[in-house]
Amino acid sequence: MAMDVEEALCDLLRRTEFSLQLDESTLPGNEALLLAYVRFIKDEQLTEEFLFSRELSTDAKGESIFRVVDHFFKQKAIPLKNIIAVATYGAPSIVGCYRDFVSYLKQMVPEVMCIHRQQLAVKHMSSRLNESLQYVITAVNRIRSGCLKDSCVKKRTKNRTDFFCIPKFRLLSRGARLIRFYELFESVASISGDEDVALRDILELRQADTAYLADLCEKFNAMNLQLRVDHLNLMKTKSVISPFASKLALYKRNISRGEPCQFLKLAELKRCPDSCDQDIQVYCEHLEMFHGDLMMGAMIPPNLVCQ
Repeated sequence: MAMDVEEALCDLLRRTEFSLQLDESTLPGNEALLLAYVRFIKDEQLTEEFLFSRELSTDAKGESIFRVVDHFFKQKAIPLKNIIAVATYGAPSIVGCYRDFVSYLKQMVPEVMCIHRQQLAVKHMSSRLNESLQYVITAVNRIRSGCLKDSCVKKRTKNRTDFFCIPKFRLLSRGARLIRFYELFESVASISGDEDVALRDILELRQADTAYLADLCEKFNAMNLQLRVDHLNLMKTKSVISPFASKLALYKRNISRGEPCQFLKLAELKRCPDSCDQDIQVYCEHLEMFHGDLMMGAMIPPNLVCQ
């Protein structure tokens, strides 16, 4: 039955123009999985269907992603020229400037329209926050690089290391991994100190940064989940993004007064923070930058358009 459904969909796509959406996920064994969805008009109704899922066996570079997509389309005899638009989630391997998936697709279909979705809360940060994130990535990758260290973490963290990978090409998973990292912060810092005392010390010094980024990613991921629905339109998008943008301004005001009550992990560390605290100033600047990026990237439609 599944084969019949797939063949019926492919037969329709051979005769219909459609938009393609690509996403990436991670299996429990840390395998990269490419997901493809299509959207088209059927019986005067906008229809969205799941097209395929394929494991990225080598890497997640743009060329590899294009080869997987191209092979599927050739196998099913679906012309690439039927793709009129591509929606992507914003990873460099998908929407970079040169060797990305979109550039390879445009060589075959020059007129295709590309829509990039920014889905990473920490896309633009201060150098301080970026350094803190890199220290987290270094600690996780060092633990994952050795079986002995990995087994030590499993003993200390009750077999929760399946969540411990923060690859640079999987931007969507970074937020969830950062949240899990902070939940296991003490264990990870302790294990890191067994090999690199300096890394452990810098992790402990930047613990507040990790808490702040984990809190923010949690909120941003919750907003993104609201946008992952069928039949999304301008009005629904505005009803989700506009309140979130307003909350960012509120978060900044509260943190600037030394009241990080909306950031639970950060508030637990800094119970009575000073408004002159350098950390607080860094977080306020980042929230302001994030608010500006969101307003510019989201292009919130005016009320006249929504009406």
